[in-house]
Amino acid sequence: MSYTIDVQSTRRYPPELAQAVARAAHEALTHSAATAGAALTILLSDDDYVRELNRHYRNEDMTTDVLSFPAGEPLPGDVEAAGYLGDIAIAVPTAERQAAAKGHTAPAELQLLAVHGVLHLLGYDHLDVAEKAAMWREQAAVLRRLGLEGIQPTEEEHDDR
Repeated sequence: MSYTIDVQSTRRYPPELAQAVARAAHEALTHSAATAGAALTILLSDDDYVRELNRHYRNEDMTTDVLSFPAGEPLPGDVEAAGYLGDIAIAVPTAERQAAAKGHTAPAELQLLAVHGVLHLLGYDHLDVAEKAAMWREQAAVLRRLGLEGIQPTEEEHDDR
């Protein structure tokens, strides 16, 4: 399936990080059978910028690992925006710390966060036990496809709608 995944960054990060994140997002879209031509943007950034986004859009003055911003319904007649799912912001330093604490690589943590963000854009959430179980099941299935079955989310960090 053909998707457009635009990975941007506010800092110079190794190209392998952007490639890993794009691959994870593609796997999440493929696994979820997203509509052909779906598109999204992922921003790799520092803790300060993600904290600012969190403060501005969620009224929470703290850094978090990943934020998702669903695009919502396109304006009538806006054919170009019809397949746009939204934006994801990932705090790379937070992801690196979480990876070190859990004993896996930073690219693996970034892939987890990309998958998590894409699932939010596709309508998944974890506000209650049933929603969380469904989202975690989908997340685990995508991580298996990526060969990352041992990677688990950092529970206290994932209040990132």
